[in-house]
Amino acid sequence: MPALIVGQGVDHCNPLFLPIALARMLDGGMETPGGAAVDGRWSAGATARAAPGRWLMWSIPTALFLIAFFHRAAPGVIARDLMEAFEVTGATVGLLAAAYFYSYAGLMIPAGVLIDGVGARAMISLGGAVMGAGAIAMAIAPGTSLLFTGRLVVGLGASVTFIGALKIAAAWFPATQFGFLAALTATAGVLGALASSLPLAALVTATGWRGAFWIVGVLTLGLAALCAVVVRDRPRGVAAGSAPGLGAAVRGMGAVLRNPHTWPPFLAFFCLYAATGNLLLWIIPYLRDVHGLGATQAALYATAPSLALLASAPLTGFVSDRVLRRRKAPYTALSGGLFALWVVFVATLQALPLGGVFALLFAMGICGAAFVLTWPIAREVNPPALDGIAVAVVNLGGFLGAALTQGPLGVVLDARWAGGLEGGARVYPVEAYRAVFTVCAGFVGAAGLLSLLFRETHGRNIYPALRDAPARGTR
Repeated sequence: MPALIVGQGVDHCNPLFLPIALARMLDGGMETPGGAAVDGRWSAGATARAAPGRWLMWSIPTALFLIAFFHRAAPGVIARDLMEAFEVTGATVGLLAAAYFYSYAGLMIPAGVLIDGVGARAMISLGGAVMGAGAIAMAIAPGTSLLFTGRLVVGLGASVTFIGALKIAAAWFPATQFGFLAALTATAGVLGALASSLPLAALVTATGWRGAFWIVGVLTLGLAALCAVVVRDRPRGVAAGSAPGLGAAVRGMGAVLRNPHTWPPFLAFFCLYAATGNLLLWIIPYLRDVHGLGATQAALYATAPSLALLASAPLTGFVSDRVLRRRKAPYTALSGGLFALWVVFVATLQALPLGGVFALLFAMGICGAAFVLTWPIAREVNPPALDGIAVAVVNLGGFLGAALTQGPLGVVLDARWAGGLEGGARVYPVEAYRAVFTVCAGFVGAAGLLSLLFRETHGRNIYPALRDAPARGTR
């Protein structure tokens, strides 16, 4: 289905192969970040020439995607504020953070169908309005019911932003530039993650967490209105492409799920993003509780993994695609290195000086770029006609990893609470965080082991060989 064929392997939080995209755009020959030509189903409505106003058309939906990504990690910055305001524990904060992923994951596939059927401008504008309303609901919440409802609503609205921005890019830019725009859009997501650390902490310090979410909500509503007024689905005179229905997507998903080679990358991404999501959620509370930092200073140190990913993600893609021409080997090496760093992190909790903590988190961000190879692997072991759905299915694994583990790990934290309080919020001892981060390290180790089950694709689709192998073995 068109709205799920996202650059042949680029999806949420993935600035995959950005240097390649830039180089190929400049020399006029553009491949998608996965190394394959742009799919005609995505670019059927794209103009042969660059349309005037194209950057404005693309930038507004992309700004909404940046805000959507901002919300993923935002609860980590305000965790203590939420505990104080609602007299809740770490388990509740974990469940609140996971609520975003529940609603987002549930709409991941239908969002593509709706964007194709209703139109990108309408769905992005509606999604932005819903996301803004959810942020304001959280800001005014008198109790946890409205707080959780607002968080779920934010996830619902966010689910259309990335695919919608890519749909606009495909319609307004030449097909030769689609991979570049896909990578640039995804890089905006990493910037959103950075915005949810130090900038959000500074805003919370200045206005309080409720004031900060009011500001973010109003800004989101303004961007949604701007999208509705300014953005157009396609340049004047360009016809819309055909839109397959939900039934076709469901049948394609069934075929991808029946493929046994889909499951190792699915489960590996589940494990990697479970660790990443919980690190983003609990690293700021850890730095505040154990190292005694203020919210703004803790958020500054917490930017380290995202800063590293800005460079390591595209570099990993480049090395995999153009230097090694391998997927499995770099994935296994990086995930193994990441596991070793997690072990060091857990073993040295509270012992390392803050400079060492930043350096270790930065190194974890470098090795954490292994996840960007998940989508090309999924695409290259499934039928070419289902590549977009294969990417969406495996991406769902990562969202489930965060959604299903953040609440339970909050329970692990609560079980080791020693009774400390500060301003009505629980202060957890280092051993409580050690237990949580040990589980995260276990997830990363499991991802490394699962990568041993990957099939090496050498950057090309090997589904025909995988399909024919059992038949040859019976002769």
